[in-house]
Amino acid sequence: MTKAIAVLLLLAMAVHIIKPLGLPGLKRRADFWKIAIFAFAVWTIALIINETF
Repeated sequence: MTKAIAVLLLLAMAVHIIKPLGLPGLKRRADFWKIAIFAFAVWTIALIINETF
């Protein structure tokens, strides 16, 4: 599960660098770091859930 999340978010970052997604807060190419912060948070939550259950 965490590998799938990582691959999808890395793909989203690559696509955003090529052509910005246009979502609120993601209008410029330089905003790809926001996807990285979101990816880190999602990945951390997934790992915590995986370890507790």
